[in-house]
Amino acid sequence: MSHQGFCKRIIPCLDVDSNGRTVKGVKFQGLRDIGDPVEMAVAYEAQGADELVFLDISASHEGRKTLVDLVKRISHDLRIPFTVGGGISSLEQVLALLEAGADKVSINSSAVRNPQLIADIASHCGRQCCVLAIDAKRADHLVDGRASWDVLVKGGREKTGLDALDWAKHAVSLGAGEILLTSFDRDGTGDGFDNALNRQLADALPVPIIASGGASGPESFLHAFQDGHADAALAATIFHDGHWHIQDLKQVLLNEGIPLRI
Repeated sequence: MSHQGFCKRIIPCLDVDSNGRTVKGVKFQGLRDIGDPVEMAVAYEAQGADELVFLDISASHEGRKTLVDLVKRISHDLRIPFTVGGGISSLEQVLALLEAGADKVSINSSAVRNPQLIADIASHCGRQCCVLAIDAKRADHLVDGRASWDVLVKGGREKTGLDALDWAKHAVSLGAGEILLTSFDRDGTGDGFDNALNRQLADALPVPIIASGGASGPESFLHAFQDGHADAALAATIFHDGHWHIQDLKQVLLNEGIPLRI
């Protein structure tokens, strides 16, 4: 259910490695160093980003905790809302990150392992703080006669056997207030968002959907909002590499009738 009348959001994503540096890859592989996440966060806010997402991408795979000190540094200089994810597996970690300045937390692998964590975060911190991240790969089979996407965990390394739509519905019933939906097939490719995936979840769920994976330019964002019914669109490469300045991107979308904050 796309939330008609609400402004759409443009969200840069900062994938941060174990050294506290921003990195980017393709389909979660071949990571290259992009820069300092604090400097980048401040620059994106100045460009007109509506929110930021900060993912400690190796935390889940390496079993490390999210970099709380880095969250403190980023939040100290940032005024726009800020979501943090990666390796979060307990309510205590969630509370520490919110205390450090995060506005929301994103959980993925840990939610699959322990769905109760979703309910705990929602009841203690509010649904709006709980973002369920889903990494989805198109499946070669149908579920109930419809297209299906497999839920992946551990940075795309493991299949869970879960169908993305079924899992998202269950998570929302437990208290997830937003879905960060990444297409594994499109991640870092610049081939555009997977709008069949985005639309399937957006039309079935009462919470906002953030489209992620495959952004290239204004057309891909336009399609995510118009065809994918997404409430927000997240990107990394096109902003990190300077292909598009956020304000310029927003202007093109505004000219196409997409409601955005300038």
